[in-house]
Amino acid sequence: MAHEESRYSEYDRFAWFYNRYWGVPFRNQALPVLERLLLPHIPEHGSILDLCCGTGQLAQTLAERGYQVTGIDGSEEMLRYARENAPGVELILADARSFTLPSVYHSVVSTFDSLNHIMRLEELTRVFQNVHAVLGDNGLFLFDVNTEEGYQTRWRGSFAIVQEDHVCIVRARYNPEQKIGQNDITMFRMEGGIWQRSDLVLTQRCYSENELRAALSEAGFQEIVTYDAEKDLGMAGNVGRTFFLARRGSLGGKEGT
Repeated sequence: MAHEESRYSEYDRFAWFYNRYWGVPFRNQALPVLERLLLPHIPEHGSILDLCCGTGQLAQTLAERGYQVTGIDGSEEMLRYARENAPGVELILADARSFTLPSVYHSVVSTFDSLNHIMRLEELTRVFQNVHAVLGDNGLFLFDVNTEEGYQTRWRGSFAIVQEDHVCIVRARYNPEQKIGQNDITMFRMEGGIWQRSDLVLTQRCYSENELRAALSEAGFQEIVTYDAEKDLGMAGNVGRTFFLARRGSLGGKEGT
């Protein structure tokens, strides 16, 4: 498990808004990808680790389909909502960079650029090593990342959610020299008749495909296949998102590009 001081907890203040506005849409977009790329290769009632599980909507759907699901997240507040949304799922407060679990999982999933939040390549390699360690023989690892094209295309401008008792303003920006994307978020909620304001910055790093392949190989994965979210998987509006599928053994086909 992670030490408290190093656990990724930036989503704590954002958890209420994430649960209300992003958890279900992200689940709905990710599920068809899992149905196509992952679930047909997992045994009935197989074990799945949802790494960076957020507020638990995807984990609950997988559990309802009969899979044995464990969720890990570094945000205590995100897990508080996950316990409500996924009451039958084992949920663990831990950091992706330092968690340890038995090597019993048929697959590990990490969706919607969760791993872009790992800001150093050596730490991301450690995440991949942790994933490799918990997978059983021929276990599958499916995750997605934002790529340079995605940051250049989608991480710009601002949008706002405005309701009678809450407001969320998101301003996105990307620095191509530093390969860093940031969402500056300002939130207001009416609590006890008083408006409460909270601000935070959610930061991501852009990794190249070569960097990710090298890190996966260093962690012990033998083959990697990539899928473009829009072109290969039909995920409209997800330009510049790439899914990676890696297996401890052979994928049984040619490597993707």
